[in-house]
Amino acid sequence: MRLFSRVQSPRPRHSLSDHRGWQSCITSQISTVLYSRSVNSKEVASDISCRPFPRHLTGLHSLYTVPAMTSKKPSVASSPIAGKGVVIDRTADVLTFTLDNSSYGNEVTGAMFDAMLAELRKEASNLRARVLRIRARGNVFCTGRERAGRTPAAIRGESARLIKFKAAVRSSPLISIAEVQGNAFGFGLAIVCDFALVAEHASLGFPEMRPGLAPVAILSYLGEYTLPRFAFPLVLLGEPIDPHHAQRIGLISQVCPADRLSAEAEALVERILRLEPSAVGHCKSFFLNAQQNSFDQNCRLAVDALTKGSLALLERKK
Repeated sequence: MRLFSRVQSPRPRHSLSDHRGWQSCITSQISTVLYSRSVNSKEVASDISCRPFPRHLTGLHSLYTVPAMTSKKPSVASSPIAGKGVVIDRTADVLTFTLDNSSYGNEVTGAMFDAMLAELRKEASNLRARVLRIRARGNVFCTGRERAGRTPAAIRGESARLIKFKAAVRSSPLISIAEVQGNAFGFGLAIVCDFALVAEHASLGFPEMRPGLAPVAILSYLGEYTLPRFAFPLVLLGEPIDPHHAQRIGLISQVCPADRLSAEAEALVERILRLEPSAVGHCKSFFLNAQQNSFDQNCRLAVDALTKGSLALLERKK
């Protein structure tokens, strides 16, 4: 039986002032949550989602919707590591990060970033898993990151840690899946994953501009996931969007009914695990590199990659 131990996240030293300036319902209610720290996660979710969204937008049927499959390979679970507001769990092929700071809207603290980054670095040096799942407990996926720094050195350190973590997720040899079960106003964490599955009722957004902070972290890579005409208004105006719109402009992979989110993620994991491991690694690596190279460079690199891949395939068939 798998037992999940839970360690309460330390009390953040400062409030999430980044969310001031949202519409009046959000401003008045969220500020109470952030300054009093006295409400539970259900109240946080209710406060954040008080703005209604039109549901007439429809996304294309997802390429990643697959029927549930049963793994042929039994999973052997390791003991979950809980603490600092995140639970880290590992089975034979899957590494899972579960944000467990729901009392504070799953704000990602420095300690949470450090714990997850350490695991990703272990995988980079000694690959054991094949899939990374990023999930959250409670009704809110994430409300951003902790901003405790008050000196240039501290603020620079926080910023560097954020960028390092997102770069590690994006470049990891593991295929990453974000499962966004609720509102996400720290949505960049999900975007850098290879797949982003979002519950249909969730609200998504980048609110940093409202208090007057240019969100350069998300701007550094948002243009690789959607067109500039879509990307710039999202961060400039800070207006939340619904998942169907996010899917239409290429920010997420799939919109799911809330009660199907976990099952859809499980099905996707099974589909990935049925693929040949080394081919999956080469596919992701080449795909990421190709986005940084010119067309001519990619053509030259493709010749070498196809040669090596074909030889490996012939070897496996012997």
